[in-house]
Parts: sequence; structure tokens; C-alpha cells
Amino acid sequence: MEKKKYYLTTPIYYPSDNFHIGHCYTTVIADTLARYKRAKGFDVFFLTGTDEHGQKIEERAKLAGTDPKSFVDKIVANAQDLWSSLGITYDKFIRTTDEYHVKAVQKMFRDLYEKGDIYKGEYEGWYCTPDESFWTDSQLVDGKCPECGREVKKVKEESYFLRLSNYQKQLEEYLESHPELMQPESRYKEMLNNFLKPGLQDLSVSRTSFKWGIPVDFDPDHVIYVWMDALSNYITALGYNSDDDSLFQKYWPAELHLVGKEIFRFHTLIWPIMLMALDLPLPKQVYGHGWLVVDGGKISKSLGNYKDPRVYINDYGVDAVRYYLLSEVPFGNDGNFSEKLLVERSNSDLANVLGNLVNRTVSMTNKYFGGTVTNTKVHETVDEDLIRTVNELNAKVEAKMDTLHVDAAIAEIFNVLKRTNRYVDETTPWVLGKDESKQDRLQTVLFNLLEAIRVCTIQLEAFIPKSAQAIFDQLQTDARTFDTVAFGSVDSYTVVEKPSILFARIDEKELEEKWAKEAAAVEETTEEVQETKPEITFDDFMKTEMKVGLIEACEKHPKADKLLVSQINIGTETRQVVSGIAPDYTPEDMIGKKVIVVTNLKPAKIRGVESQGMILVGEDANGIEVVNLKSMEPGATVR
Repeated sequence: MEKKKYYLTTPIYYPSDNFHIGHCYTTVIADTLARYKRAKGFDVFFLTGTDEHGQKIEERAKLAGTDPKSFVDKIVANAQDLWSSLGITYDKFIRTTDEYHVKAVQKMFRDLYEKGDIYKGEYEGWYCTPDESFWTDSQLVDGKCPECGREVKKVKEESYFLRLSNYQKQLEEYLESHPELMQPESRYKEMLNNFLKPGLQDLSVSRTSFKWGIPVDFDPDHVIYVWMDALSNYITALGYNSDDDSLFQKYWPAELHLVGKEIFRFHTLIWPIMLMALDLPLPKQVYGHGWLVVDGGKISKSLGNYKDPRVYINDYGVDAVRYYLLSEVPFGNDGNFSEKLLVERSNSDLANVLGNLVNRTVSMTNKYFGGTVTNTKVHETVDEDLIRTVNELNAKVEAKMDTLHVDAAIAEIFNVLKRTNRYVDETTPWVLGKDESKQDRLQTVLFNLLEAIRVCTIQLEAFIPKSAQAIFDQLQTDARTFDTVAFGSVDSYTVVEKPSILFARIDEKELEEKWAKEAAAVEETTEEVQETKPEITFDDFMKTEMKVGLIEACEKHPKADKLLVSQINIGTETRQVVSGIAPDYTPEDMIGKKVIVVTNLKPAKIRGVESQGMILVGEDANGIEVVNLKSMEPGATVR
């Protein structure tokens, strides 16, 4: 019998910097779904990769003193190593710089142009470089990007356009009969009310103001707009528009595009219309999950809450990290990543509920029966409740996984493990072990415990695969697949002689002391430092680099009342600068000001927050006044 296919994708991530725990969240969920579907007998194709073109990459590479391809090569290699550390079992990793993708995208663009769905015109409007998004006047929020809140640029340039407007009615009709395409429902309503009802405008799909992108082969002054380049990866990875499209014929359309909510719009409006224009079927579902924040705030190196995810993996184990990501956040909602909570969940769930159960059961099997027990079937009422609970688990987990409620699925498994722990207390095997007449009953109890552990481990393998294999190895059983998921599928067990610790308890008090010392080590109180200023030569002064910077965002310092933290656009990049100006200016006062920034200072942490420059101010007895150059553009040189 031919296997049912299941094609799922993560977004292809933008490699402007090394990946953080938020990238891991999406990818671990996708990997868990892929593992689960494979175990259930599906023919799975799991795609991930990197979206490597665009203005932001071009600017970052220039700042780093290298070319864009060399810049992204290092980050991509780092990302692939991270996925290996997390046990991600993707079937293909696509890079949009891959030659086959470039050629396929160029052909797709040319086909749509010849068909009349792409036309040449002139674009004039607003553009957000960090989000690589175009916006109309009505879509801006307080004159800023509605997605990220940053300043937008007014751009006017020759451009090719995709006729989104021609396909609006077709998309609306499709959504009426296929509401499952956009999930969860709240995001569908957002797309409907904010974009479809106001009316779709034709989309600019090429740029001439930068070069790092796929050139339009019949008009090489233009590069293809990054989202048209990026979205098509889902079909080019399968060989669409190539000499061998067998994978495309086999796996398209995708069962699931898993994306963050910030790019849901592109995947549910632009991508379906691109496919309609190409006369291709649409994916079955696009699911936009929430954001993962760290300790309640955005993930940022400069804010000091960024850690390479491999630090967590090395400190606590890969499955502790996977378990936390999968269990802590109600899927679809925003969630919080906290190292403290990770440790607590590892101790309470993995070490206490699961690890302790396995260790106790294997140890008692060795103590009372030399490591071997059979199903003697000396049953009591309490056994029937355990067996029923275990046998109901498969259907419950499958129902949750089919609706992508991964957190609820793993909760169902741990509910059964907790029930199994209660069974130990209810049957008191240590009491039975003292009574020679109860040895058959004791064998039944231990067999039931081992069988419950085995069935739960079959379910757990997609979530915490390394630990699941270790449990199977301690049980020394080959019954590890879903065709043996029914309770009683095996008749006996011979377990390992000495069980190993699956999840060592982490000393939370010791860890908190360590964190406190680390925090104290980076706490720098430089704001009150007064220095004697020696005379300098003219040549020394000329070493100072100063530029005009536009303050796009500003907030209070989390640990110091006198400090503000500003995000400043200096033309080629955005810098974070900490300034002691809070007594005289509010964050709202600073947003929109064009200030003078010293840009070649060595970055330094000020009360735990990194500062990448200095704002010039005037100061007298009445306070501080920021120098505001209203008519200058960001990046202009000050001398």
C-alpha cells in the first residue's frame, strides 16, 4: 500500500545574524510534526532553509567588509550546525542562492511577465528595509512600519508589479470554501479585515536600488523582490521549473507551511496569488504561530538576553530544550522563553515524572526478578484503569497533533505518566516484594509499569527522540513502533542490569547563585564616571567618526532611571546607543530627532545594555540639550 504523503515546511530564515531560540521554536515544532508523521507511516518531506537576498543583507555585508555571499555562508553554516545539535531531521535545506533556485525563479518571473500577470511601471510609496515590506499611507501606523514600528523610507523607482488585484475575487472565493488555509482563525480575520476588504493593490516585485538579489534575466537592472524570490522556495526545492520535477509532482501541494505571525500576510495573500497566476494548486494550510520572547522581552544581543541556543543544549541537554519549547507555549499564542522555567520544567517533568518512573521501575525489576518479568496477568481493578488510560492515549495524541496542538499532545502523554506514577503508589510493589505469595501479582504490577512506560515512549519519541531511545534501550525492547502501541503487545521484559540516570536534577539554588554572579560581572556603572580630558592633536580629533542619525525608537533603560536606549538609523545600519539624557528628555521626545552620533567608539555595556556609539549634546547649569539637525539625512558625515 502506498504511503500517504505529508509535505511540511518552516519559513526559510533570514541570515542577517546567527539564529536565536525563536528560530529554534518554529523548527523544533516542525521537526516534531515530521517525526510523528513518519512514525505514523506517512511519506514525509520536511523542508527548511535560508532566504539570503535583499537590501539588509547587502548592507550588513558591506558593514562587515565582505561580499554578501561570504557573509551569509558563515551564518548558514552556523545554522546548519545548530539544527544538527537540536536533532532536526529535515529532508532538504534550501538556500535561495542555490543555482537551481535562481534559474527557477527567473523562469517563473518571465512566465508571469509573458502571461501579463507581471507588468512594468513605477513605484512610489513607503518601504521598510528591516522587514522588506512595502506599505501604503493608510497602512502606516503613526507614520511608521505597522509590523516593526521602525521608520519607513519614501521610495520612487522603476519597478515590475504583480497583479494582485486581478486575483482578489478568486482568492476570496477560495477562502470561502477553504477556510482551513489560514490558521488560526484569528489570523484569518486579521487578513480579511486589514487587507482583503480594503482591497489588494498590485505588488512591486522588483527593485533597482540595490543589487543583491536574483536579476530579472530580460531586464538585469532589476532584481526580483525578495518575497517573490523567497516564497517560491517551497516549489523550487521540489524541482519546479527544472529538468527533474518528480519531487514536485509527488509532494506538491504542501500539507503545511509553518510560519511566524509576522510573515503570515505574505504566505496567505501574495503566495496564493502567485500560485493562482502559475495555475498551481494552493497549500492545504498556512499556520501562523505566535512569537517567542525571552523573559518577557524581545530577543536581542544588545539587551543582554541573547544566548546561543547551543549553550542551553550543552548545559541542560537537547531534550530538555526541545521539551520546554514544545510544552510551555500554547501553540498559536505568544510565549515566553525563560532559562529559569526551563530548569524548573526539566526538574519537575523530565527528572521527577519521567526519569524517576523509569529508574524506579527498572531498579525494582532487577531487585525482585533479576531483570526479567512476564505478564502473569494477576489483575486487580486498579490495573484496568491504568490499561484503559494507556490505551486511550494514542487517539488523544493523534487528535491533538492533527490540529497542531503540539503542547496539548505532550501534556496528554505526561498525564498518563503521572497516572502511572500514582499506580506505583496504589500497588506498593515494595510491600508485595516482601510476601512470597504475592510474587505473581508483583510481576503483573512491574510488567504493567514497563508496558505503560513503553507505550508512552513510543508517543514521546517525536518530541524528545534522544531520551526516548535511551528509555527503549533500558527496557531492552524492540517494540518501539506504532504497530505495537496497544498495551500488551509484548509478553515479557528483560531490562538492563543497571539503569542510567536519564535526566539529572539541576540544582536550582546553585544555578540562581551563578546567574547572580554573572549579572554582577556585567553590571557597569559608567554613567557617573568623570574623566580628565587631556589635550589631543588635530590628527587625534580627525580619528573621530561622526554621522547624522535618525532616532527611530527609544525606550527607558531597564536598570537605570537616568538612561535612555535609542535605536538610531545612521544610513547604512541601525545602532543602539545608551545616553544619560533621561532627566531632560522622554523617549517620546527623542523619536524622530536627527542627532549627531559618534560611530567609531568601541561598543560597551552600560548597566548591562550594549551601547554602540554616543549622541552629542550640549550641557550647562540648566541641563542637557541634544543637537538636532532637522534638514540632514541619516548617514550624512559630520565634520
